[in-house]
Amino acid sequence: MKKTLQELTIKNSFMFAAVMCQGDNCKRFLEMVLGIEIARVEVDKEKSMVYNPRYKGVRLDVYAKDKDNTRYNVEMQAQSQEYLGKRARYYHSQIDMDMLTAGYEYSELPKGFVIFVCDFDPYGERKYLYEFESRCVQDLSMNMRDGRKTYFLSTKGENANEAPKELVKFLEFVGSELDESMTDFEDDYVKRLQISIKDIKLSREMEVRYMTLEEMLKDEYKSGKAEGKAEGKAEAILLFLKRMGEVPTELSAQILSEKKMEVLNHWLELVAQVNSVEQFQEEM
Repeated sequence: MKKTLQELTIKNSFMFAAVMCQGDNCKRFLEMVLGIEIARVEVDKEKSMVYNPRYKGVRLDVYAKDKDNTRYNVEMQAQSQEYLGKRARYYHSQIDMDMLTAGYEYSELPKGFVIFVCDFDPYGERKYLYEFESRCVQDLSMNMRDGRKTYFLSTKGENANEAPKELVKFLEFVGSELDESMTDFEDDYVKRLQISIKDIKLSREMEVRYMTLEEMLKDEYKSGKAEGKAEGKAEAILLFLKRMGEVPTELSAQILSEKKMEVLNHWLELVAQVNSVEQFQEEM
């Protein structure tokens, strides 16, 4: 049964995004997780809490940058997901593609952090925080220095003696149900979030936005899984092509409008074999 806005806690993706779209909340969260001070955080509301008609999907992850142009992508995961690692890989690639499309050179790509807040233990090691980065298998002291890091936070952690107290309090708050989430966690940041949630629940604008997104999700589900799979393959093809160079608008439109799975499957195989966008166009 669908919950009302009043019944939501921060573990709901909509509420989490609404809270973290407030710059001060997001800044404090990032400082807590990364253990660094950040001068200023700018949340891109054009890429957070939106319904994108092109992809026919609701985006509820928080996309932000700081004064050094470092990019952050944060998402709440209330239910266990099998492919979170690959989801993180996709988000990192999206950050890079956004930068390259904007005219950046490879050498200018900023640091990118992808953070998942999980109401489950993604790796089963009972840790509050799992931090990943690229390292050499033969010598773990060697960092690839690609500027990318991925963090998984877990409300099911049991290593409180190894994690920052503020982070543990925050995750206890995230893991709590409605009644408990309104109690005193004896933590300033949690109190700040509780006030933000209260304000959001009093906002008519946020209530309308929540109801609208819920209806769009319902319509998306009714439209059928086949269409979603077709669009997913089309996006994958474009992602591969963009890594080889600029994709003409006409070609992009042709790929996105294709609905026949056999055609998309052929193109997906082809894009893995060609060496350029031009070659793909010639052989498609």
